[in-house]
Amino acid sequence: MKRLASALLFFGLLIALWELAVRTGRWSVVLLPSPIFVGEYIWGAMLDGTLEESTWVTLKRLMIGYAAGVLIGLPLGLLTSTSQIFEDTLGALALGLQTLPSVCWVPLALVWFGQTEGAMLFVVIMGTVWSVIIATDHGARNIPPIYARAARTMGSEGFHKWTRVILPASLPFLVSGMKQGWAFAWRSLMAAEIYVTILTGFGLGHLLHYGRELNAMDQVIGIMIVIVVIGLLVDRLLFSPWERFLHRRWGTNVRET
Repeated sequence: MKRLASALLFFGLLIALWELAVRTGRWSVVLLPSPIFVGEYIWGAMLDGTLEESTWVTLKRLMIGYAAGVLIGLPLGLLTSTSQIFEDTLGALALGLQTLPSVCWVPLALVWFGQTEGAMLFVVIMGTVWSVIIATDHGARNIPPIYARAARTMGSEGFHKWTRVILPASLPFLVSGMKQGWAFAWRSLMAAEIYVTILTGFGLGHLLHYGRELNAMDQVIGIMIVIVVIGLLVDRLLFSPWERFLHRRWGTNVRET
């Protein structure tokens, strides 16, 4: 309760400072609308269904692309951790491409897939898979060696050892990587939705883009706030509890929250 009160106080102070900046008159309300105008836009978009529909379209694309990225990155990360050769080749490729800004994949996606859902998913997958590869590789290489030795002593080898010992023991590290991959997937999808215009569904990135085109800063800031809130909710309700549980389960050092 105390943490919630502190968070509410902090964000309330930010909103007050925002309102104060608007009231000084230094910036035009067209460029910096007040929190009231932004709140009115969000409320209006909720009432007419625009916000709910766009949020669902974006989350659907995000979940499909993110799941595909995890399914591709997980086995490749385990493969990378098996030998130094894979580490120096596939691992180096993953590390290099992870540093590539997500927006760089958009021109390639447009050339290959055109203005389609496939272009959206391609950008999201490319923004996810490399983080998952690196996290899986890191987790598998940093589990206590005693686990692997104990598994060999009890006759566990090959596929059984990797699926029943190595992978479960690396889960605390893997979840951190999956959380990072989720953040990269969000950024990738926003870049894709801003630059790829399709008629199969308008997401939050499209609303952000159209707000910029129309100089509707209340819409731009409102959609940015919605994106931040969704990101915080996913972290607080999904990744953080899962991460704490796995750290407690495997006895790794983590700060209690």
